[in-house]
This record gives sequence, structure tokens and C-alpha cells, in this order.
Amino acid sequence: MKFKKLLFLFLLLIGYQTGFSQNTIDDFLTPSDSLNKKRQQTVVISEAVFASGVLVGLNQLWYADYPKSEFHFINDNSEWLQMDKLGHSFSSYHLGRFGAEMLQWSGASKKDQLVYGAGLGFAFLTAVEVMDGYSSEWGASFGDIIANASGTALYVSQELIWKEQRITPKFSFHTTQYANQRPEVLGSSFTEQILKDYNGQTYWLSINLHSFAKGSKIPKWLNLALGYGAEGMITGNRQNEAPFSALNTQRYRQFYLSFDVDLTKINTQSHFLKTLFSVLNTVKIPAPTIEMVHFNDVKLHLIHF
Repeated sequence: MKFKKLLFLFLLLIGYQTGFSQNTIDDFLTPSDSLNKKRQQTVVISEAVFASGVLVGLNQLWYADYPKSEFHFINDNSEWLQMDKLGHSFSSYHLGRFGAEMLQWSGASKKDQLVYGAGLGFAFLTAVEVMDGYSSEWGASFGDIIANASGTALYVSQELIWKEQRITPKFSFHTTQYANQRPEVLGSSFTEQILKDYNGQTYWLSINLHSFAKGSKIPKWLNLALGYGAEGMITGNRQNEAPFSALNTQRYRQFYLSFDVDLTKINTQSHFLKTLFSVLNTVKIPAPTIEMVHFNDVKLHLIHF
């Protein structure tokens, strides 16, 4: 259940970056050609204040009502068919990407962008993991830490190898029947279900085709997306579903193949639109999709999200 907190925080951070963009003029959003110390200080102070505020708020919202404990680890790697682990990786990648892009705006060196910017997601989520470790209700998870590191590594490795992001993690959501069966855990409203209902979440690796075939006539914005989802989950572990056995749910994995759009590859001279497209590029564009369940049941969706 811990990733539900992290997804909530991630959406807050997206809103922060979007609001920052909308309240500035296009010239102000233009990245500096050289290090602008005033901008750099603005980035560092803004991120520190915002992250500190979110962590304090998180402590009051989720941890204050539960007793503290000695720092401890738990093994939750088998829960929710690993949907929460993909969520950790997704959040770490994009928080790091936003951090790197904000340092790029300040004119910081590429090295600083990768070390201090891209590391933002891992550092922030590690702080959350420490808070989990001192809570009797939860516990720090090696699986979560590895997932956080993988998201950061995905961003940094692409910048080092290709100097661009050719593979982008993305997110999509659709409502399911399972939330109504256990709304106190999976969400009673649409907003809560986006955060809580793993059955409706899909995580994608969106691959930019033109980047792997430069010089071809493939549109620069066209992506091929590989998705993973899961359904039939009322609780984290199958062994905990006995009280809900009357619901006759069967948990299973889903694999998807679809097309997508890389919004950052759309040609525009507006830095406001570039910033907006960067934020929106966290979400998979609805498109015709092939779904495979257990690798032997194929379904076609005219539009899937």
C-alpha cells in the first residue's frame, strides 16, 4: 500500500512544476546558455522547501496516527503482482527527469544535471522509505529501494549512452469493478481509485522509433509502447483474500502492445509548450492496443487507456 502515498506525492510534484510553468513568461522558461547562479539558487531553494513541506505533510497524513518502531525492513516483493514496484521506478525516473530539466534551465553543467538533478527522485523516495522504516504500520523495503534505483538508472544511463531519452516510462488508468468491492482500500471516488486501485493502473515503456532509426521517414513523435498491468487483486497477497473469497476474483497479469506519442518530440519554439509537453509526457496517449493475458489470451482494444 506504500506506493499509493508515493503516487499521491508524485502527482503533487507534477502540479508544482505545471503551476510554475503557467505563471512564467516564455522568455523566462528559456534555458540559460551558461550557469545562472540566481536561477540555480531558485531551483535548489524551491526544491528543498517543497520537498520538506511534502515530507512534513506526509508525516502528518500517514504516519502520525501510527506508533513508531525501531527501523526495520519488510519483504513486500510478492504484493500486488509487483505493480507497486513499477510505480516506484516510474516515480523515481520522472522526479529525477524534472530535477535534471530544472537544473538545465538554470544553465548547470550536464554532470550536475545528472548527479544532483536526476538523483532527486532517488533521494526523495529514499527519505520516504526511511520514514516507512520507522513506522510500525509499514517498513522499509529492499524491493522499493531497488525499484527507485532502477528508475534513476534508466534516466541517467540513456543520457550517458545516447544523450537523449529514447525510452520513457508512462502511466495510464481505467476504472475497474474491483474498487466497488473494497472501496476502503481501492478507492471510493475516481481520484482515489487513480491512486489506490492497482487493477486499473498500467505502466508502460514508451520507445521512440525515430531515435533508433535516425534518417528514416518515421515521424519523430511516434512511439511503440510496451505495457504491464494486473487485475483481480482485492488485497496485496493472495493468502489474505480469504475474507473476500465470495467475490471469486482471480488475479492475473496483463501485457500490452500499443502506439504512443512522445510529446517532447513535437516541434515548437514555445518554451512554455515545451515545459507543458514535458509534464504531460508522463501519461500514455490512448491508442489501439493488443492485450495479452498469460501470453495465450489475446484481446484487441480499439482504444485503451
